[in-house]
Amino acid sequence: MREFIVEADGGSRGNPGPAGYGAVVRDAATGETLTEAAEYLGTATNNVAEYRGLLAGLRAAHALDPGARVHVRMDSKLVVEQMSGRWKIKHPDMKPLAMEARSVFPPDQVTYEWIPRERNKQADRLANEAMDAGAKGEQWSPSLFRADLATTSEAAPAAARAGADRTAEAAPADEPPPSAPTAGRTAETAPASAAGSGTAEAAPGAVVAAGGRTAGAAPETAVAAGSRTAGAASGSATGGSRTAGPEAVPAAAAAEQRPVTGGQAHPSAPGWSAAPDLGAPATLVLLRHGETPLTPQKRFSGSGGTDPALSAAGREQAHRVADALARRGTIQAIVASPLARTRETAGIVAARLNLDVTIEDGLRETDFGAWEGLTFGEVRERHPDDLNAWLADPEAHPTGGGESFAETSVRLAATRDKLVTAYQGRTVLLVTHVTPIKTLVRLALGAPPESLFRMELSAASLSAVAYYADGNASVRLFNDTSHLRP
Repeated sequence: MREFIVEADGGSRGNPGPAGYGAVVRDAATGETLTEAAEYLGTATNNVAEYRGLLAGLRAAHALDPGARVHVRMDSKLVVEQMSGRWKIKHPDMKPLAMEARSVFPPDQVTYEWIPRERNKQADRLANEAMDAGAKGEQWSPSLFRADLATTSEAAPAAARAGADRTAEAAPADEPPPSAPTAGRTAETAPASAAGSGTAEAAPGAVVAAGGRTAGAAPETAVAAGSRTAGAASGSATGGSRTAGPEAVPAAAAAEQRPVTGGQAHPSAPGWSAAPDLGAPATLVLLRHGETPLTPQKRFSGSGGTDPALSAAGREQAHRVADALARRGTIQAIVASPLARTRETAGIVAARLNLDVTIEDGLRETDFGAWEGLTFGEVRERHPDDLNAWLADPEAHPTGGGESFAETSVRLAATRDKLVTAYQGRTVLLVTHVTPIKTLVRLALGAPPESLFRMELSAASLSAVAYYADGNASVRLFNDTSHLRP
C-alpha cells in the first residue's frame, strides 16, 4: 500500500479577509513532492482557509491513489485536534468542511500530526502565493509563480514577502505554545496549558470561586472550556454553599491555584491574552459592581428592588479596580447594566480609562420578587417552600414572581451572543452583577445550573471569558481582591 504525506496550510490577511490555502502531497518513502495545490478563496477566516487546504490536500492524494495511507501534517492545532476527534467542532463554517474532509478517505487510512510552522513552509508558501494572486485579480497556478520567481532579483519565496500580513491565530487553550510565531502571522504571546499556563482571559482560565485582582499579581489556574478541558485544579463547595443568593452568597471553597503566564490582547501591555491558532477572541472582562449598603449584610438585591447606589466603600473599590485596569491597559470598551450600582461603578472606571459607557439592559441582575432586600435566613423563615424549590429547580421563581435562573440564562445567552458579535477581536469590560457573571461563566464552562450556588463573587471582582471563532470559550476567574486594599 502506498503512503503519502499531506502538508496543508491556509491564511487570511485580516481574519476574515483575503484568504488562500496551499497543500502539497509527498511520497512518504522518498519525500518527493508529487503534487501541489493552492487557491485564492476571497474573504474567509484563517480556520476556514486551513480546512480548505486540508480538503484540497486529501483530494489531491485521493486522485493519486484512493487506496493509499495518508499522514496529514499541519501547523494548525485547531484542525489537527478537531480532525483527530479530540476537540468538538462547533463553528458552522467548519463543520461541513470537516465532514467533507472525513469523507475523502476511509477514517482508518488517515492520521493527523501537528507540526511547527517552520516545518510547513511549502504549504505556507503556496497559501501566500494564492493570496498574492488574488490581490492581482488572478488565480494561482504553478507556472505563474515559477515565472515570477525566475524574473525577480529577490529569490525569497512569496511567503517571506507577503506572510507578515497574515493575522495571528494562536495555540489553543490547553496546549503550550509550540514555538514562537514567525513573521507570517502577527504574534501574540501564546496561552497557557492545563494546570499551569493560561488563554485569553493571559487567556481566561477557570477556578471554582472568584474574586478581584491587582493586574499581574494574583495566582490563577487555567481551565479551558467547551471542547478544551484542561486538567487544572478544581475546588469543591463548602457545605453551606448552596444557601446562596446573589448578594447573599457564602464563600465557596476556592481551588488550589498556581501562577500562570499568558498572552495579551495588545503586545504592548499585560492583558487578557488571545491565542494565535484560534484568532483573536471577543474577550468579555466581567466586573461585579462595588459594594452597596446591602452587600455586607448579604441581602438579595436584584433588578426589582430599591436599586441602591454604591456605598463609600463601594466607590473606593471602584476607584481601585479602575487603577488596576488602567495598569493592565487592555480594555477597549465598557458596557454596563442599567442599575444604579453598575452605572456608578462603570462611570468611575470609564473616567479613569477615558472611555464611554454603553448601557445594556440584558446585563441587569435577576429580579428576586418578594425576596428583594431580605437575607437568605429571612427568606427561609418566611418562604421555606419557595426557597427549597428555587434551590432545586432552575425553572422555579422567587416568591411573588421575579425571574427564574432559567429565564436569566436565556436572557444572558442572547446578550452574550450580541456582545460577542459586536466586540469580536476586542476586549470589553462588562460591569454587571453576581447572577449575570455566574451565568456567563456557567454557560462558557458547560456547567450545570446548580454550579451557580458553588461560586463566590466578591464586590468589585474581575473574571473574564474569551469567545473564539470556532464556537468555544475559555474562562478565567480570579480569587484575590488585593487591588481593593490600600
